[in-house]
Amino acid sequence: MSLAEGGPEASGEAPAGPLAGLRIVEMVGLGPCPFAAMMLSDAGAEVIRVHPLAARAEIPLMDTEFDVLARGRRSIAIDLKRPEGVALLLDLAERADGLMEGFRPGVMERLGLGPAECHARNPRLVYGRMTGWGQDGPLAATAGHDLTYIALSGVLGALGPADRPPAVPLNLIGDFGGGGMMLAFGMVAALLQARTTGRGQVVDAAMTEGASLLAAMIWGFRAGGAWQDGRQANLLDGGAWFYGTYECADGRFLAVAPIEGRFARTFLERLGPEAAELRQGPPADWPAQRTRLAGILRTKPRDEWVALFAGTDACVAPVLDWSEAPEHPQARARETFVTVGGVPQPAPAPRFSDFPGPRPSPPARPGADTAEILARWGVDGGPAAAAGAIPTG
Repeated sequence: MSLAEGGPEASGEAPAGPLAGLRIVEMVGLGPCPFAAMMLSDAGAEVIRVHPLAARAEIPLMDTEFDVLARGRRSIAIDLKRPEGVALLLDLAERADGLMEGFRPGVMERLGLGPAECHARNPRLVYGRMTGWGQDGPLAATAGHDLTYIALSGVLGALGPADRPPAVPLNLIGDFGGGGMMLAFGMVAALLQARTTGRGQVVDAAMTEGASLLAAMIWGFRAGGAWQDGRQANLLDGGAWFYGTYECADGRFLAVAPIEGRFARTFLERLGPEAAELRQGPPADWPAQRTRLAGILRTKPRDEWVALFAGTDACVAPVLDWSEAPEHPQARARETFVTVGGVPQPAPAPRFSDFPGPRPSPPARPGADTAEILARWGVDGGPAAAAGAIPTG
C-alpha cells in the first residue's frame, strides 16, 4: 500500500497497525521519550501526550508543526501542581496500558505519580522511564546530554580520525538509538508480558546502557583480539581503506565499503588500472593505501563515480545531503520520506505487510484535545476543570 496514497485510510480500511488497541500516556519531554512514543504511535497504539497546562517549549520548534517527534498523537494539558490535576492523571493511568516519562529520577514521585501510585490504581500498567544514566547510581541525579552519555559508554572514544579529538556525532546514538529505540522495545516487551500475566512493571531505559548495547559486536571483536582501542585503526572505524569516505573532485563525498573480497575485486576492476597497487592487505598497509585511493577518487566528480559503479556489487554510494536524500531513486521507490502537514519527514519504519499503521498526522497543539480525550477515555474532568487544572475552553 502506497504511503503517498494514504495507506489503509485511502481504501476505507481501519488503519489498525500491529499495536492497535493499546493506550499509552506520554509525559511530554525532550528527545528520546517522544521518539519512543512516536514509534509506538506509528505502529498503531493510541498515545496521548500530557502537556503542562502552561506549556512552554524548551527547545526551538518544539510544540509546533515542525516537531516531527510529536506526530500522530493528541494532546491533553494538565496542571500537575494541583491535586485535581494529579488525580486526573491517575484516572488516565488507570485506563492505560502504558505510561512513559523522561524526567530526572524522583520527579514523578514528588508529583505523586510514581510507579507505586500508578500501580496501586492499575497493576497491569507498564511504566516506562527514560533517563541518561538510569534510575540509580552515583550519576542518576545529575544532568547530561547525548554526548556525555555516550562518552561513558566507550562509544564516543571510538569515533573519528586518529589524529583529532573524538568526533561529535549527531545525537542519534544516545538519544534515539540507545535511548528512544530501547525504550520502545522495552515497552513492547513488557506490554506483551502484561497481557499474559496481568502484571505491569517498570521499564528502566538508560541512554548510556543503550549506547553500550549498540556496541555489543565491537565488544566481542575486542575480546577476541580483532579490535584495537585506537581510533581509525580497525575495519569499521575508517582505518581500512576499503571502508571509509572520500572527497571527490567537486568537493562532495563517496562512501566506499567493499569489505568482502569479491566486492573489493569488483570495486578495483571498475576503478581501473590506477587501482593496481590497492590490496586488502594487513592493517599496517592501510594508511598508505587509503592515501592512494583518496588521490584516485579526487580526480572525478562524485556523480561520475556513482555512475561508474552503478548496478554493481562494489558497495559504493554517494554521501547525500538533507535535500538529496529524499530525491534518491531508492528513497522515492520505497517512499522513505513523506510530507505531513507540509513538513517533509521520514516515513514510519519498519513496514508491516498485513496491518500497517495509520499515516502520521501533524503534531497537536498543547492541550488541543483535552475534552475529546477525557470523553473517549471515560474520565470525569469536572473537578480538574473547576480547579483550573485543565483548559475549559
